[in-house]
Amino acid sequence: MASLSQLRISAKSLFPGLLLAVTIAAAAKFLSEHYGAPVMLFALLIGMAFNFMADQEATGEGVVFASKTVLRLGIVLLGARITLGDIAGIGASGLLTVAGLMAATIGFGFLCARVFSRGWRFAILTGGSVAICGASAALALAAVIPANDKTERNVLFTVVAVTTLSTIAMIIYPVLFGFAGLSDAQSGFLIGATVHDVAQVVGAGYSISTEAGDTATIVKLLRVTLLPVVLIIVALSVARKESGFSHVRLPLFVVGFGVLTLANSTGLIPGPAATLLVDASSWFLVTAIAALGVRTNMKAMLDLGWRHVAVIVAETVFLLTLAWAAVSIGLAGV
Repeated sequence: MASLSQLRISAKSLFPGLLLAVTIAAAAKFLSEHYGAPVMLFALLIGMAFNFMADQEATGEGVVFASKTVLRLGIVLLGARITLGDIAGIGASGLLTVAGLMAATIGFGFLCARVFSRGWRFAILTGGSVAICGASAALALAAVIPANDKTERNVLFTVVAVTTLSTIAMIIYPVLFGFAGLSDAQSGFLIGATVHDVAQVVGAGYSISTEAGDTATIVKLLRVTLLPVVLIIVALSVARKESGFSHVRLPLFVVGFGVLTLANSTGLIPGPAATLLVDASSWFLVTAIAALGVRTNMKAMLDLGWRHVAVIVAETVFLLTLAWAAVSIGLAGV
């Protein structure tokens, strides 16, 4: 009975902040569906407008819960939209090319961070989000990396930056590839390999043709599929750096993500259930982003300076250049 009573007290303390985050998420979803702008960006901006509620006693605890626990649940459920069978058509050449592009981009992120005097945490956040799947990757990586006093604002900056760059790329890349005389398959591969967020990949790919859209979606899903691999590598590297391999413990949400991905890949999750889980993941992630927005002070974001922008723009240009070179010499198999 005591534990039940504690649970009720905890739920009561969390409810106002959770309700705030969910309400912001619902508003962001509505605006995104009616105006065609990225839902993550709406959630962030609306959340920031409610920053004054972050430290209030009634809402503070629930907002923190939404930005951490709900975030991890959303990442776990991301596994329900990934299946290894979807990427079989790319072949070994495409798989190796995409993996190589991701590894090179993350490595380049460390170089950029050093050049522009940013820390290694920021290098992993930006390099990983550009290389893998934008905002979702940034949130997942942030949950693995040991936090410091700059973590939250760096995460928010990364989410805003990759979402903005993805939207710009969705408009510019199809035109650019068309002028360059690339085939639909080549354009689709480049869009899937370089645009950060899934929604913008789909929009850019199918704006060219069905073939380009299908190729872009499969390549993008391949990048998303490699997210748990990157999370495991980062988690092991951080654990070794701090306490050695004897104390390595993978976060439970990483394990859950991997298990759900394998279950979906082997057909253990029925189609309707997978769709439901993916929808739930979307809501959880948008709710978490809304909560992070509430916890973000706009002045602190503005204090980050131009070097943050330079790092993520350089990583984006590097990925596009490298992917284009791979397509030009035939490494992508398209």
